[in-house]
Parts: sequence; C-alpha cells; structure tokens
Amino acid sequence: MTLIPLDIPAGFYRNGTDLEQAGRWRDGSLVRWRDNSLRPVGGWQERKTSFCTNVVRGMHAWESLDGTSRLAGGSHSELIAMTGDGTLTDITPTNLASGREDAAVETGYGYGSYGRGFYGTPRQQLANSVPVEATTWSLDNWGEYLVACHYDDGRILEWTLGAGTEIVQNGNFSSNGANWTYNASAWTFVVSGGGNTYAQHSNTSATGPLSQDGMTLKKDAIYEVKLTLAGNSSNVAIKVGVDIGGGSEVLFLDESENTQGNFTYNMIPTQDTTVGEISIENDDAFDSYTVDDVSIRLKNVAQPLLGAPTNNLGLVVTEERFIFALAAGGNPRKVQWCDYEDNTTWTPASTNQAGDIELQTAGQIMQGIRTRGQTLIITDTDAHTARYTGPPFVYAFERVGTACGAVSRKSAVDTDAGTFWMGQRAFFRFNGNSVQEVPCDVHDYVFGDMNTAQQSKIWGFANGQYGEIWWFYCSGDSTEINRYVAYDYKEGHWLIGNLSRTSGVQRGVFRYPFMAGHDADSDIYEHEVGLNVESASVFAETGPIMMGAGEQIGRVTDLIPDEKTQGDVNVTFKTRFYPNAAETTHGPFTPTNPTSVRFSGRQMRMRVEGAKLADWRVGNMRIDVKAGGKR
Repeated sequence: MTLIPLDIPAGFYRNGTDLEQAGRWRDGSLVRWRDNSLRPVGGWQERKTSFCTNVVRGMHAWESLDGTSRLAGGSHSELIAMTGDGTLTDITPTNLASGREDAAVETGYGYGSYGRGFYGTPRQQLANSVPVEATTWSLDNWGEYLVACHYDDGRILEWTLGAGTEIVQNGNFSSNGANWTYNASAWTFVVSGGGNTYAQHSNTSATGPLSQDGMTLKKDAIYEVKLTLAGNSSNVAIKVGVDIGGGSEVLFLDESENTQGNFTYNMIPTQDTTVGEISIENDDAFDSYTVDDVSIRLKNVAQPLLGAPTNNLGLVVTEERFIFALAAGGNPRKVQWCDYEDNTTWTPASTNQAGDIELQTAGQIMQGIRTRGQTLIITDTDAHTARYTGPPFVYAFERVGTACGAVSRKSAVDTDAGTFWMGQRAFFRFNGNSVQEVPCDVHDYVFGDMNTAQQSKIWGFANGQYGEIWWFYCSGDSTEINRYVAYDYKEGHWLIGNLSRTSGVQRGVFRYPFMAGHDADSDIYEHEVGLNVESASVFAETGPIMMGAGEQIGRVTDLIPDEKTQGDVNVTFKTRFYPNAAETTHGPFTPTNPTSVRFSGRQMRMRVEGAKLADWRVGNMRIDVKAGGKR
C-alpha cells in the first residue's frame, strides 16, 4: 500500500496551461483557507428587502452622534439611507441628474466597418467609442453628516440627517394669526370642534392675501412646501406662491387650477434671500375657503453643499476633516478642498485653509482614499499622496507610483497592511511609501475573462475578520457582476468564486459585512453569518496530480480522508491520460475510513464539494496509488 499525501498549498492558482497548475487548487467558489485548512466561507441572510429600486453602486456605513448605526447606498437614480433598525429614508435630491445602470461603449461585435481589422482582436477605442461609465456614488461622512457625489450629477451633496427647521412661524395658526399679515375683514381664525385652529377666508367683499415674510432661503437648496386647502364647494381657486426676493416668485397654485386638498411641493430657489414671503390669496373676494398646516422647511434629502465646486467625479474626507473634491469643476486632474472644519468655504484666502491643485498626470482622477497619516489619490495611470502640512500650502502632494492606475472608481480598499486596488491588468499595493504590483496567482483567469466594457462596475471591500480583500467584477459573457476575486493578505494566497453583489461595506459599524444583491429590488444581505448560501455550489478543485513525471499510469484504489467531521463533503475524481484529452469522472464519493475508489490515469484532479450546510474542514487527504504500465 503506497499512500501519497495530497499536500496541496492553500489558495487558487489559475495561470498558464493545465499542466502548469499541477499540484495546486485551480478552481472553486465560496471557500477559503486558514492554516492550510480548506473550509467554506460564511453564509448570508437577508437584512433588508427592497432597499433600492435599482442596482446599488456605492455604499457607506457610519454612526451618528446619538449612537444610531446608519447605512447609505445609491443607484444611478436614487440615494437611500437606512438606520440600524431597518428604517429607510429616500434622500434623493429632487433634481438629481440621470445616470446609467450599465456602461456604454460601441466597441463590441457588430460595430465598425465590415472587413476592417482582424477577427477576434479588440477594436481601438476611437474618440467616439470611449466607454461611458456606469454611474457610481462616492460616499463618506463628515462628522455625523453624509456627503455624497453622483458621477453624472457632479455636485457635492450633504445630508444632515434631519429635515431642517421650520421656516414658517405659526403655520397651524394656533396663536390666532400671530406672525401673519392679513386683512382682518377677510380672514378669521377658527377653532374646530376638535380643538384644531385654521385660517378662514370669509365670504365677504374684503380682499387681501394671508402672508408671512422674513424667510431665509438658500440658493439651490431643496425645500418642501406643504399646506391644506378646503372650501365650501368642490373647487377653490387659490393662488399660493413664495416670493424669493429680487422680484422672483415661485408659484405653486394659480387661480386657474381650481382645486383643494393636501398639497406638497418642492422648491429650489435660484438665489440666496432673507426676505422671502409666502402668500395665499384669491382675487375673488366672495370665495370662502380655509387654510391649515402651512409649512416650508428644507426637504429631508441630500442637499447641495453651499459654495462647493460642481461637475466633480468623486470626493473623499481626509483624516484632518477636509473634503477633497476630486476632478473638481470638471477638470479631471484637479483636487480642491474646503476650509478646515468648514465645508461651505472653498475659495482660498489668507484667512482660511481652502485650496486646490492640479496634479501633473496624464490620466484622470479615479478615487481618493484615507490611509495611515495621508490621503491617497489614484488616477487611471498613477498614484499620488496628499500629506497635511498646515498653512500656507496646507497639503503637499507627491507621486508615489507610475503605471499603476485603478480600473474603476470603487476598486481601492484600505487595510492595516496597506491600500490595495485592481488595475487594468494587475493588482497593486501602497505600503505607505510607494506602490508595488501584487503577484497574482489567478491573473490569467481574472483578466482573461472579464467584460472590460463594464469594468466601471468593479468594486472592492475589506473582509478584515479574515484578512481578505474581495473585488467583484463581470465575467466576459456577463453585463452584470457575477464573480469575485479575493486576496488573503495575511497568508498571501488568492481566492476566486461566483457571487453577484454590486456594492457593500465591511463590518465595523454593523456586526457583519453588508452587501447589496443584484435582484429585483436590491436587497441588503448580511454576510459571514450562518451557513446559508442559497443553493450555491461550495467547492474546490485541484489541477492535475501525476505519478512521478506522468510517464506511468497511476491506479488509485483508496482514499484516506482528513475531515473535521466525516461526511460533510463529497469527493469527486477526474482522470485523463493526456493534458488535453477528455476527462472521465469518478464519484462523487462520501468519505469513509478508508473510502474505496477505483480508477486509473496518468493524471487526476480532485474536487471537494460541501455536501451539507456545515462548517466543515478538509486537511491533507491521502490516496493509495499503485504504479501501472506506460500505456
């Protein structure tokens, strides 16, 4: 009896030819190694259904000052906030620019002139075929406030958690018209049988509006205007508007609309004013109607940040609490920052620390990320650091890497071991001083079968509990994310697998990592919890294992399993006589001590697959092999 241990190194190896992958794990999904022990990744469970109506392309978790755990995520047309108890708030600005769920590029099959170029080769990206990115969100928190930048909208938005203070004083008329200007002959204040006070326009010849002025309104801010109108007949012809100063008026109802009920409007002033006025009136003095619950307040949505540049492509909040606007003002190489602790002052002056710089780079800024003691700015060609130096220059910028651009705007992840990101054809690490390429054991597999037209959807996150960084991407035949590649930076090996997740956040604010699924309503899932994987295949499969140099046929009769709990996995063997010959499958076998298996071949592959929902472990399997002839 000749027992051969299948002592296979941890991690997947998927480069080169089939024979070059000999003696390594080459394929698998939803597995990891710890101390050379193969095991399944944690499962997942649904945390929140119907988080968003479209695919989530950016998430951020933070905690507010009152201890509330919060999550924000956005699609190409939405920005949604959620508290730890699952309460959702739609904080999408009313006038958010429209984006795209998918990237668009006309370089695939069917485009271009027939007969030009070679079949099977990528087409050049001409001026009219540069990919238009899928829309992503850049999200961060400035203190307890959320700051956000939508790729197509370009404004820096801020959500202050609440809806803002009420601007209209005494909107329920409980003080019998105090704070209001009106003609007492036309208006009276009535207390209903239920104790509710409302304003009533009497059916008399008296005229004049019910008005209130002295409001402070901010340019481009989004306000919500509400009121309730009722009349003695089915139609009430009322004029309701807000004077925003300078002779401009936002009119919500005019007298031709002839309607009544509960009304809610959005208002976006075109200028700053402190003399705004709301006015409710009717030229027909003989109409009788009532007004109640008049309200104007900042809408509970993300608001444009006053004074910030526009047409940006992203943002990051530095460790010193400056907001960096990336590709500020439409300049793809410009970084602009606000004053220290003042995110409404962006114009540099001798009395503040606001500033800007145009990076000397051939590329465009892709992402900014906080790392230890500095901020890393990654373009699509190189990488730069920004170190705080204080006045007068505030920040010192230095190029720390070349030919190391990021593949997308969400691919960089910071860890205690450095900042890692995926590039166009490689992975990179910034160690605090310089950038190095990270050798990748699955390079050919990942970059050889990737839909580069949809590379703007690629995103990464740190699974710090296991010392892993996961990147999610679209395979070559998919337009949506369906695969992941992960790097175990503690043990130095690579993982691959199949999983459709479009965005996520690491554990910390919440107990488990959160990820958004690509389903009908973008549900949010907690990961690394339990064992449920929704019928997904959990497996690992080796490359070829040979007898000697492969000149003899190996006859395998028994398998000696090495499991934590025997029977948690099934084992299948695949044999062939030449590297490119057809394979023969044997099994699956349920391991026993020993397991009788009878097959032969010059080379074999072993597949270990989870047979039940269990936290199984597989160590060093052994096989009983007898040498056969050469044919």
